[in-house]
Amino acid sequence: MKLVVVSAGLSVPSSTRLLADRLAAATERRADVEIETVELRDLAVEIAHNFVTGFPGPELSAAADAVKGADALIVVTPVFSASYSGLFKSFFDVLTVLDKDAIAGTPVLLAATGGSARHSLVLEHAMRPLFAYLRALAVPTAVYAASEDWGADGLNERIERAAAELADIMRPAPVREEALIPFEQQLAALRTE
Repeated sequence: MKLVVVSAGLSVPSSTRLLADRLAAATERRADVEIETVELRDLAVEIAHNFVTGFPGPELSAAADAVKGADALIVVTPVFSASYSGLFKSFFDVLTVLDKDAIAGTPVLLAATGGSARHSLVLEHAMRPLFAYLRALAVPTAVYAASEDWGADGLNERIERAAAELADIMRPAPVREEALIPFEQQLAALRTE
């Protein structure tokens, strides 16, 4: 299965990318996945050009195709002004202009980084509604990492729990025996009972 990680970190090194990598590694330990990372910082100019011209550049096109073709996503943004970054939102705006159903039904693990735990609700008041609008399937546990969380108790457990939830939702559901019987035969069997 293909797992695409979208990281909107701006600096190098980036705590946003570090969190993205840790979430991807935790998911990879639980599911047989091929990981591809989309670094939005590298696409910033092409994203801006797309807004002006209406045409994606080659790297933006490749990133959009990767996200559209993913079996699951991990999306991570730094927090700016108590919300996701403009670059993060711009990428998903471009993606939905190219294909409004681009990630409909795709399992998504939401994550964010910030300087203070006070902004942790960004996951619930900004990110979860955005991905609900895009009709993606956000896993229940989202992960926020404030500066003080790195190396502290709790972050690793949240990463592991969220990764387990994503891996579980990625696995195909077992096919029930009765699901293999054509509907008409199931209906006829019910009528004879």
